[in-house]
Amino acid sequence: MAFSFSPSLVIFDCDGVLVDTEPVANRALARFLGECGYEISYEECRRLFVGRTMQAVQEHVEDALGRPLGSDWPARIRDETLKAFAQGIEPVAGAREVLEALAAREKPCCVASSGRFEKMRFTLGATGLLPLVEDVLFSAEEVAHGKPAPDLFLHAAARMGHAPESCLVIEDSLPGVQAGVAAGMSVIGYAGDPMTDAAALKREGAHVISDMSALLNLISFR
Repeated sequence: MAFSFSPSLVIFDCDGVLVDTEPVANRALARFLGECGYEISYEECRRLFVGRTMQAVQEHVEDALGRPLGSDWPARIRDETLKAFAQGIEPVAGAREVLEALAAREKPCCVASSGRFEKMRFTLGATGLLPLVEDVLFSAEEVAHGKPAPDLFLHAAARMGHAPESCLVIEDSLPGVQAGVAAGMSVIGYAGDPMTDAAALKREGAHVISDMSALLNLISFR
C-alpha cells in the first residue's frame, strides 16, 4: 500500500517551503555578519541558521564574539534582507499548485514560520501566494520559544482548532523538523534545494520529498 498521511491540518513553514528565499536571505545574512566582525561562509550560514529566529542567530553570534551586537541589530538585518528580497524572489516550484489543491479539496492549512509577520507578508506577497494563506499566518513572534521548540506548531494547531497528533508539518530545516516531531505531529521534510541535508531531516523523523508537487500524492483526502 502506498505511503500516505491523513492529517486534519497541514502546517507549512514559509522560507524554503513556500517561498524560495533561503539562498537570498543567507547570502545577505552572511555578508552582514561579516560586516559585524563574524566571518562566515554562505554554506556555513545556512547550516547553522536556517530555520532559526533572528534572536537565536543574534545570541549565537554574540556568544562567539563575546560582545553585544546592539538592540537594533535584528531590525538592521531585517532591513538588509528585505532589500535583497526586493531584487526578486520566486515561489518554491509546485507550492502554488499544492495550496490551490488543498483549498479546492477543503483541506485546512496554515503557515507557521520563524520569520516575523512583516517578512512573511512581504515574501508571500512578492511571490503571489499571500492571498492563499493571508488569514492563517503564525509567527515565532507569538510564542516564548522558536524552533526547534514545539511552541509555534502547537500554537498554530490550537488556534486552528486541531489536535497536534492530527497535524502534518512541511519543513525544510533541521530545527523545523525537530519542532514538528517534538509537537507530536507527522513531518514531511522538503529537500528540493540541493543544499538541504535530506539524510539529516530523515534521521530526525521526517518523511523526505524533493518535489513539492509530490505532497499531494502523500495526503489522503478521504
